[in-house]
Amino acid sequence: MKVVLLQDVKGLGKKDSIVEVNDGYARNYLIPRKLAAPLTEGLEKHIKEKKEAEQKKKEKELMLAKDLADKLEKSQVIIKAKAGENGKLFGSITNKEIADEIKRQLGIDMDKKKIELEDPIKQIGSYEVSIRLYQGIVAKLKVHVTSS
Repeated sequence: MKVVLLQDVKGLGKKDSIVEVNDGYARNYLIPRKLAAPLTEGLEKHIKEKKEAEQKKKEKELMLAKDLADKLEKSQVIIKAKAGENGKLFGSITNKEIADEIKRQLGIDMDKKKIELEDPIKQIGSYEVSIRLYQGIVAKLKVHVTSS
């Protein structure tokens, strides 16, 4: 019997997948516990449409991420911070401050968790910061730190 899984079932499959199971397993275990529903033409069509919509949504997100990556690669952010005589900053520049400056200077709302810094910036100078926008898409942004 073919059934559509309504939830993830360990050892069988993920939600919305169509699987072939024994009739007794479907009637006595999966269907009564609302883990699966018998496959009908309407349900099969609904799942197919849902998967197509998800695919289109992912493609759109990918295109937006690529466009944003191009925009970030072409731009730079200038951050002014208090520094001592030898160029060492009082404090440091963190992901949050870089995200705030991206929003202020470029008008792009960026999550601080997407900005990858090995260590906080503690010196005046130019840095290249990686920003993870989407799965497999990483943009490099130029950050210039100057003394105020």
